[in-house]
Amino acid sequence: MQEDISEPVPPEADATADAASGDALGQLQAQLAEAQAQAAAARDAQLRAIAELDNVRKRAEREIANNLRYGADRVLGDLLAVSDSLDLGLQAAAAPEASVKAIADGIAATRQQLTAFFEKHGVKVVDPVGQPFNPDLHEAVSAIESTEVAPNHVLSVMQKGYRLHERLLRPAMVMVAKAPTSAAS
Repeated sequence: MQEDISEPVPPEADATADAASGDALGQLQAQLAEAQAQAAAARDAQLRAIAELDNVRKRAEREIANNLRYGADRVLGDLLAVSDSLDLGLQAAAAPEASVKAIADGIAATRQQLTAFFEKHGVKVVDPVGQPFNPDLHEAVSAIESTEVAPNHVLSVMQKGYRLHERLLRPAMVMVAKAPTSAAS
């Protein structure tokens, strides 16, 4: 049989080990409590950020819906002056003393208002008489023989086209010149 030759541990050393173990346990518990508090604070901050993001998203959706619904109010408000001018012109034309010249002058003034409205809102007229035919901006209705205008150039405009800034709203409807055919003898 073998004897246990290890030295006995004095009781004071055992108490010191228990105290050190207790201090380490206390430190670990304090660290755990601190980590749990930090985790709870981080979770709270995360929930607040998610709620704020959701509020921003909802606010943006409302603004987009309102802009789609009421976005044209400024433009249409500017157009009301043209409508008022047309109403006045119709009233003037219905009067027994109305003259053709006065009505024509009123129509010209209304057209001027409409042109100013278009310019204010970035609408430009596409009126390509004499320019080369461009299928991106013009819609050819017919081709007519002409010696006055070069072939494949716009001879006349049946309906003006319009652009909004750089986007084509409506192509100009045009007649395009073509070279005259020679008569056979």
